[in-house]
Amino acid sequence: MVITGGGSGIGRATAHAFADAGEAVLIVGRSAEALAETARGRDHIHVLPLDITTPGAAAAVVETALRELGRIDVLVNNAGIARYADLPSLEREAVEAQIATNLVAPVFLTQRALDALTDTKGVVVNLSSSGSVGLRTMPGNAVYCATKVALDALTRNWSVELASRGIRVVAVAPGVVDTGVALRAGMPEAEYDAFLKRISAQIPSGRVGTPEDIAWWIVTVTAAPSGYLNGALLPVDGALSLT
Repeated sequence: MVITGGGSGIGRATAHAFADAGEAVLIVGRSAEALAETARGRDHIHVLPLDITTPGAAAAVVETALRELGRIDVLVNNAGIARYADLPSLEREAVEAQIATNLVAPVFLTQRALDALTDTKGVVVNLSSSGSVGLRTMPGNAVYCATKVALDALTRNWSVELASRGIRVVAVAPGVVDTGVALRAGMPEAEYDAFLKRISAQIPSGRVGTPEDIAWWIVTVTAAPSGYLNGALLPVDGALSLT
């Protein structure tokens, strides 16, 4: 199992879920300290501090996974960043950083892992967003949303392209999940707390999600009994995308 963005949030919860089921996992992320915290107390978790947008990163991830784990059964393209700004406020650096992390890196990491995934008849899980489903909008977060729409298109196309290799490709699309990503993107804590309270009232299920909610689905769609699930986009959002 390879999970990008394994130092926090959904990536950390997913690494824990796989490791607790006895699976060997390689987690990749920019912060060595955060990765070490994810791996603490779990011998099945291996760490690779690395910025996946840098040249040679995809090769380094695959080579490390094959050396440490011996195989790649599952690739979870989870790493993602957001930079909140409306159109008049957009800066090129922030736009390019989101595209590089959320879209370009998954393309080339998946490409590099193809032979290993073919050998295992593996599964690629792309982390999308339920905000990209249908006609929903994300004002002030349009570039992030655009990268997720593009990732959905890759998911559908790759599921057909790679089926002959025995590789499945699925997208899990979380709704609002309390991972702290908005705080890391610069949102003040008081504003973040107010947002979670406000959005909870709009979600039919009455609450925001937890990283563990999403991790359960990632583990489930990669399991053998889910073998007929391919090319699907699964919103996990308490029905928010249906409102």
